[in-house]
Amino acid sequence: MPYDDSPPPTRRARPLSVAAALAAVCLTAAGCGGGQEPGEAGAASPRPGGDAATSTAPVPNGRQPEPTASASAKPLPKGPLTGRTVVIDPGHNPGNRDHTREINRQVDIGTGRKECDTTGTATNDGYAEARFTLDVSHRLRALLEAEGARVRLTHDADRPFGPCIDERARIGNEAKADAVVSVHADGSAVGNRGFHVILPAGVKGGGADTSKIVKSSADLGARIAGHFVRTTGSAPSNYIGGNTGLNTRDDLGGLNLSTAPKVFVECGNMRDPKDAALLTSASWRQKAAQGLADGITSYLKG
Repeated sequence: MPYDDSPPPTRRARPLSVAAALAAVCLTAAGCGGGQEPGEAGAASPRPGGDAATSTAPVPNGRQPEPTASASAKPLPKGPLTGRTVVIDPGHNPGNRDHTREINRQVDIGTGRKECDTTGTATNDGYAEARFTLDVSHRLRALLEAEGARVRLTHDADRPFGPCIDERARIGNEAKADAVVSVHADGSAVGNRGFHVILPAGVKGGGADTSKIVKSSADLGARIAGHFVRTTGSAPSNYIGGNTGLNTRDDLGGLNLSTAPKVFVECGNMRDPKDAALLTSASWRQKAAQGLADGITSYLKG
């Protein structure tokens, strides 16, 4: 079936108090029992690795493309996010499925090694997670730029595959981002519904040290979760995070290697028909982007 990826007209992010933004969720995963649960990574992400982040994956001409910046070269409007930099990380890449050898290459995530990237999941009728993440990322970029933010994407399907998970982290680090959000959709069992925000655990080892971003990332994630509930009407995950919408993990290279406040957002479960009906709706994806934008704006203004 055809899917409409053309974004509706954008609107300005709505101001909301911190208290209201967080009313639907707890401030930290630890405080609400939303920490990592045994076996959770496998259940949450049937795709290998389950990490949409990055390494230095080679491209045919031997050069890495420059990270994708804003949608146009036009001057940004003045707004509440003027002077702020946000990096959006669209999970996976539509070309990954044609480059399985390259994306299966192991990269260093500080505490071990993991696949460069994965193909991501898809709905039962073939709407790919990589397509979903790009669409939501484009909508989110437009909303944040309307608030004056400088926005960079880690990729825009402008490379054959990847970037790898370590490179995705590095793009946010080198941009000195004030916030980084990695956009995803989960691939879990039928009946598992809702969104969840993945927060970085305290990790130190190899090239990973999240000690300076754990607290700020938890704040960013909680604000996004609160606004996502309000804007989309979706409930926090009923299978991860103890109904808080928050989950802490130490096995994702994109979080382990980040030096900027960063979270992953699993916007819903593509393998559940009810969630899939939302994820394939252009109007719902606009709401998802707005919820993300509102949460980011609340964090950056907070």
